[in-house]
Amino acid sequence: RFSLLLLNLEEYYFEQHTANHIINKGHKDERKFRGSLKICSKSIIFEPDDNIQPIIKIPLRDCISIKAPEDNEANNPFTRDTSGGISVLCSQVFLIKERNVIAPYKTIRGRTEHLFQLDVAGKVGDVVQTLHQLYRASCLDKMGDQAAMITAILQSRLARTSFDKNRFQSISETLHMECKAEMVTPLVTNPGHVCVTDANLYFQPLNGYPKPVVQITLQNVRRIYKRRHGLMPLGLEVFCTENDLCSDIYLKFYNYQDRDEVYFLIATYIENHIAEHTAESYMLQWQRGHISNYQYLLHLNNLADRSCNDLSQYPVFPWIIADYSSSVLDLTKPETFRDLSKPVGALNKERLDRLLTRYQEMPEPKFMYGSHYSSPGYVLFYLVRVAPEYMLCLQNGKFDHADRMFNSIAETWKNCLDGATDFKELIPEFYENDPSFLVNSLKLDLGKRQGGKIVEDVELPPWASGPDDFLQKSQEALESQYVSEHLHEWIDIIFGYKQKGSEAVAAHNVFHPLTYEGGVDLNSIMDPNEKVALLTQILEFGQTPKQLFTTPHPQRIIRRLKSLSRTSSHSISLAESPVSPNEESFEDLTEESITLAWNNIAKLKLDKQYKIHKEAITGIAVPSNGSSVFTTSQDSTLKMFSKESKTIQRSVSFSNMALSSCLILPGDTTVISSSWDNHIYFYSVAFGRQQDILMGHDDAVSKISWRDGRLYSASWDSTVKVWHCVPGETLSNKKHHFELLAELEHDVSVNTIDLNAANTILASGTKDGTISVWDVTTATVLHQLPCHSGTVFDAAFSPDSRHLLSTGEDCCFKVIDVQTGMLISSVTTDEPQRCFKWDGNTILSGAQSGELLIWDLLGGKVTERIKGHTGAVTAMWMNEQCNSVITGGEDKQIIFWKLQY
Repeated sequence: RFSLLLLNLEEYYFEQHTANHIINKGHKDERKFRGSLKICSKSIIFEPDDNIQPIIKIPLRDCISIKAPEDNEANNPFTRDTSGGISVLCSQVFLIKERNVIAPYKTIRGRTEHLFQLDVAGKVGDVVQTLHQLYRASCLDKMGDQAAMITAILQSRLARTSFDKNRFQSISETLHMECKAEMVTPLVTNPGHVCVTDANLYFQPLNGYPKPVVQITLQNVRRIYKRRHGLMPLGLEVFCTENDLCSDIYLKFYNYQDRDEVYFLIATYIENHIAEHTAESYMLQWQRGHISNYQYLLHLNNLADRSCNDLSQYPVFPWIIADYSSSVLDLTKPETFRDLSKPVGALNKERLDRLLTRYQEMPEPKFMYGSHYSSPGYVLFYLVRVAPEYMLCLQNGKFDHADRMFNSIAETWKNCLDGATDFKELIPEFYENDPSFLVNSLKLDLGKRQGGKIVEDVELPPWASGPDDFLQKSQEALESQYVSEHLHEWIDIIFGYKQKGSEAVAAHNVFHPLTYEGGVDLNSIMDPNEKVALLTQILEFGQTPKQLFTTPHPQRIIRRLKSLSRTSSHSISLAESPVSPNEESFEDLTEESITLAWNNIAKLKLDKQYKIHKEAITGIAVPSNGSSVFTTSQDSTLKMFSKESKTIQRSVSFSNMALSSCLILPGDTTVISSSWDNHIYFYSVAFGRQQDILMGHDDAVSKISWRDGRLYSASWDSTVKVWHCVPGETLSNKKHHFELLAELEHDVSVNTIDLNAANTILASGTKDGTISVWDVTTATVLHQLPCHSGTVFDAAFSPDSRHLLSTGEDCCFKVIDVQTGMLISSVTTDEPQRCFKWDGNTILSGAQSGELLIWDLLGGKVTERIKGHTGAVTAMWMNEQCNSVITGGEDKQIIFWKLQY
């Protein structure tokens, strides 16, 4: 029945002794109860073995005397048949859990004497001495002085003990480090010793509660986060699961060096097993529909220091539904939903106007809202029916007034809209599967409301048939199309760029300065009493999450058309319009075959290989009938290779300089090659001759692209040029006519370019690692990011044009969100990847070593390595169905690859 929640906030439980509690000693009605006497930093607690009897809690500050009676005292109640007694005289005592019922504490006021007879009489002296010491601390006037004295007592106890090495799982374990720390659970912390070995993380509580040692096998650890605890960077939270809300252990250290060392030891261990996830990597998974809205919010909360073990930083989830009166919940109507672009405090215009008037008149530091959207009180407001003991702990043994309880969903929502000081959001439990927080299954006596109504289960909206149905519909709302389209707006407010500064003011999202990370530096406050008071205020008031994004958060990609979800096993179905079988278009079948091909891309097999050039191959182009292959090389030739006869049918040299890339114009009659001699050459396949030259640049042309009658050329002269080409008439020898439409200026040589599907946006990669995203229609730069250190080798848009992937000399893949220009993922590779194809999730890349690598981009890992060239892979071509690949390499070979499944 005892739990740490019976202690006051910031109180420690030190030790326990088996004892008898003797009432009315020496009288006719003398009674003796067997149980456990617990010594805590601010109280004495006696837990009787008999469940019917109440637990007794005596606050030390209410004690009048604590002593072990001497033998020579005349009326000594212990002389006759007992020794090992401690007498406690006090003015107030609390009775808890009488008849084992969780209820508000009973207070007994007036002088009472309690006699505790320890089983081990020899310990009486030590116990009394400890109690005297703690009593002196509790009598100090100022909280800061009390805290300092109790901390000194605690630290001396920790210094006198160490981790019991007999608790190791195996005798062969190697100890890496040992230090002092506290295990954190909601509202309470428990001091002890931490030990990290080569196989396990151990925590041994000083008091042996709730068990002698907590052990976590490092092999099971999946995630580990550094935490801010009590505003200090001293916390560490360890998870053995991928998606759970609750962790396996949360530790708070006494200095950040210990915390960082334990983090390093565990992180180094798990780095060899799993990839570390960043906000950006989760964002990419969410955008592409690999994780649900719920999972994404869970991960963001985790990364922003929100934890189930810290009620002042509990995970925060949004109110989603705004309709609690209809009998049917219609998720197709936008008015069913709350406006996710505004904080709760700004949802009601009248109330906001009043708050803004006050804000304007307020001296600095100004704030719009006098309370927060997440605090320990709010969390327990929602959870009182499943966590009543937490509420009693937070509120000194009392429940809240019945009318202020969580009585009805609709009433709570209305209060959040209209209440003068109520701006709270929700907690994750509203979108999970356990409805127990809505039901008074513990039969708690939570009081009567003004109308005489007893507080029982939470009143649900008419559209919910019961608690399970309410949660089910809340989940459906969270994963609905409307929320998927607007959730990024709420993320901007809570975790993103609208959290602080002028954007926060514009979004009406300004809270008290103390609620923000870095709002106060506790180390700069010298007065311990001021420090304790400030900390208490902040922890009770609530804290704003750590800011994760400083630029607008990208929107989720909503698939409106039918598509085969490649990850259907672990993704939620996005709003996909149903298509009946007879409506399946040719596009659908192509899309399905592409999906099938990428699902099986690891089965790529080397079909044939031919050495056809004298230097590295730089470009590959294939006509639509697929009968031949055109290649360019640094040996300055363009060659036409016949697949049927396996022979070179044409070999052309335009100058003695290397050629850098090639492509075939629609109609398959003209091949264009770019050269290091600054020119672009047009070659007529039908007439077997050079048809035209475009002298377009002042330095080598590195890459060309052709879309809709336009030629795009990238050059080492630091430009990308856009040309309109009017084809000449081949027979009459009329030349092509070229018109320069745009010139995109860069600071250094441009190495590669790609265009999105709509031909409206162009991406360029340069020698110094910069990626630029251009609006081709206006010839203006939209985003410019220093993505790589060293040359960008290749860059390409995803098929849906939402993301841009690039690879460079620095052995990194980078993903950019095209809409916002945010760098959302970075994957490190063992060696440079020279060229690639991708479908938005999976990458097929050609490596410096000559291998083909298949990458799971979201997992950040190689899933397959396929042996190929003996030198770097320098060019790659893939057909539209994605089931046929041709590569060229520094080994002067071209390799044909086939997909067999």
